[in-house]
This record gives sequence, structure tokens and C-alpha cells, in this order.
Amino acid sequence: MTASAKTLAEIIGSKGVLDDAAAAARATSYWNSEPMRARALVMPAATDEVSSVLRHCHAADQSVITHGGLTNCVEAVESSRDDVVLSTEKMSGIVEIDRVGGTAVVEAGAVLQNVQEAMAAEGLYFPLDLGARGSCTIGGNVATNAGGINVLRYGMMRNLVLGLETVLADGTVVSSLNRMLKNNAGYDTKQLFIGSEGSLGIVTRAVLRIYPQPKSRMNALVALQTFDQVAALLNRLQTELAGSLSAFEIMWGDYYHEVTGDGWHRPPLARDHPFYVVFQAEGSDPDVDEIRFEKVLGAALEDGIIVDAVIPKSEAEVRDIWNIREDFEAVLEHQPNYLYDVSLPIRDMAAYVDEVYARIASRWPGGRAFTLGHVADGNLHFFVSPGEAGDHHHACNECVYEPLQQYGGSVSAEHGIGVEKMRWLPHSRSAADLQLMRVLKRSLDPKGILNPGRVLSPK
Repeated sequence: MTASAKTLAEIIGSKGVLDDAAAAARATSYWNSEPMRARALVMPAATDEVSSVLRHCHAADQSVITHGGLTNCVEAVESSRDDVVLSTEKMSGIVEIDRVGGTAVVEAGAVLQNVQEAMAAEGLYFPLDLGARGSCTIGGNVATNAGGINVLRYGMMRNLVLGLETVLADGTVVSSLNRMLKNNAGYDTKQLFIGSEGSLGIVTRAVLRIYPQPKSRMNALVALQTFDQVAALLNRLQTELAGSLSAFEIMWGDYYHEVTGDGWHRPPLARDHPFYVVFQAEGSDPDVDEIRFEKVLGAALEDGIIVDAVIPKSEAEVRDIWNIREDFEAVLEHQPNYLYDVSLPIRDMAAYVDEVYARIASRWPGGRAFTLGHVADGNLHFFVSPGEAGDHHHACNECVYEPLQQYGGSVSAEHGIGVEKMRWLPHSRSAADLQLMRVLKRSLDPKGILNPGRVLSPK
């Protein structure tokens, strides 16, 4: 037995369901513009509707693929004509803001940027931030344990979630909307669902940790000659800015040179340096914070840690330097192009990147890699273009993932596993880890209907 669009419409109403033909009018994802394939697209408007849909699909042994903002980078939202797609797009409300307790209750389909702006209007701050802020959703951020640019100070999404409401595969609603920072009453079950990519349950609401809006933000873009200087600058900023450093983003010279070429972003600094870093500090006293920020930056110049710098003086200039880091469209001009998201100890980054570059050069004389990352949290991203037509994805994977093992790194820092990285998961997790993950999957989703074929293989 399977779930039909007609039956699902009877459960939650015809306005909440599209049949396969109507679903095909939508693109699959940000990275895949092909028409969506699905038995039906279901758009529940509340937790009880999600529960009803999953109860029916569980009884019918019907696979369900969850959709949020469709910005996933590891093929986790791809669906077939045999799948029901459940989108959280109609569950986009901000239910509650508690200024005193520093919490907000938000529905899973709320777009990250909308949450950020709603908090800012109240003089509050939700610090999760990433380039896809205008499309990605809170539910997706929870499901992938999203990271982004502020992990250094505020942590991953896991650190920003106090409570969750989740629907299990059989329709059971687990509502644990905890609003306290301290709660040791038994197992912290929400942690099962954060980072599980929708394979253990579907998040419908989250209690987020909210902070006061910083009164000052200082930004700078600097150029450096060696990776050792990058590490030295990070250490100095963390020490001398008294814990106010919130973002520290690196761009290898190849990436900076590409995105500041003709027709793309205006280069605030010369384009021939080996490394560039854009960083941000937040504080509570604008005058004092600015003086300290410029003093630390000036000392780094005098000591030769950095060779050039620019401090933006307006919001437009701030956005310009951050767009260099976040807008990678120029890189995508090189096709085919494969995106990677890995993590490893900072001390090993330079040697690892050099080895990846050497492997690419040995396979493809015209191959190129463009590298950037968050660095302070151990996260690097590569865009790899072999420079030859055809499908070179597996060969590129070998170039990036195989040398990662010797450094004890992870094949996924913040994007998740999805379908694309499932084969490589054993590079980062032990056999015992994988077996425990399978035990959890079988316990919470015994029929395997939630996002099947994602994260890990059944055996």
C-alpha cells in the first residue's frame, strides 16, 4: 500500500497537497533545477497535521522526504516518484519571544533571515548566520546542525537550541519545548534529532537561544603571506579582543582572485596575496570597542603578521567585504564543479590543503581548487573543478577525502552526509559508531520511511 495525493488531501485538506504533476512545477533544490519528482507534495500547516500525515505514511510503508529551504548541499532532498515529499513551508511562524528568558519559539519552516530580522526588531540577536540565510529554514538548520560564520563565539545550531517538538515516523509527537538553559531531568532527547538530517524524526518547532543585540560590530579584511601568520592572527585576536571575536573567515588567494575578477566583486585589497581573512568582533561599548579593535589591527600590521588591511566605514562597505566571502558565483563558472565541506585541526590545515592541491594537479593538468573556510572552528570548503568535461565526482572525492584520514578529520563539518557523502562516512566514524547509529534508526524508524537512503546504509 502507498499514500496517494487524494488520500493525503483527505487528511489535511486539498490546499495542503500537490499531486505529482503539480509538484513537478517546482525545482528539486538550489543546486538542482530539474523538476521535482514525487508521488505527492504535502505542506502541513501545524504539528498535528504532520503527525496525521506520518501516521498514515507509516501504516502504508510510504517513504517520506522532508523539505525545508532546499539549500542542502549533499543531495539530502532528492526524491523519486515513489516518495511523498513533506515540506514545512507553511509552518513559518514565530510563536513566542521571551526577552527576559532569552528564548524564542519558532516553527520549523521559518526562514533564518526572517528570524534574525524579527529578533533585531526587538533589540535581540539570533547569532546563527550563513550565506543561505534568505532561503534556509530553522528546521533544516536543526536537522543539519548548521554552523556558519559565528560558530567561534556562539557555537553550532546544537548550542542554540534549548527545546524541540518533533514528530516520529509513526506520528508520535515528542514535545519537549524546554526553555531553560539548565535541565538535567533525564536524557536530553532533543540531541537525537539535531544533526540527524530528518532520518529519526521531523522537527516542527524549536526553542531557540536568543541574545541581546550587540551595540558595536567591527569588521576588517586583511591580507597575509603564510598560513602560520593566519594562525598567529587568530590567536592574537582571540587573546586581545577579550572574547569579542565572533567570526574569522579565511580565503586562499585562488578564491579571492577568482571572485574579485572582472565583472565580479571590487577588490578592496590587491589580488596577489596568498591568504585573506575577513573577521568581525562584537561588543557593548562602540567607542571603546572601536579603539581597541583598531589598536590590535595596527599592532598586527606593525609586527608583520598581516601585510595589508581595510576597515569598512559603512554598512555598505561591510556588506561588500562579506559578499566577497559569501558570493561564490564566479567560481561556479568553472564546470564541472564540486563543493566540499570538511573539518580538521587548524595546525594541519596548510599541509592538508597542499596535499589536496597536489592530488588534483596530478590527475588533471588543468584542474583547479578554490579554498575558503571558517578556520577557527576547523572548517574548510573547497570548490574543485577538474577542468575537463565529464563526471569526475568520485575522483575528486578521493583527492579531498583520502588525505583527510591521516589528520583525524571529518568528511562533513556542517553540511551533513545526505546521499552524496554516505559512502565516505566510515572515513570519519568507527564501525561501533555506525552500528549505534543504525540501532537508533531502527528504534525510532523501524520501517525506515524517514528520508531513506540518507546518512548511513542499513548494513
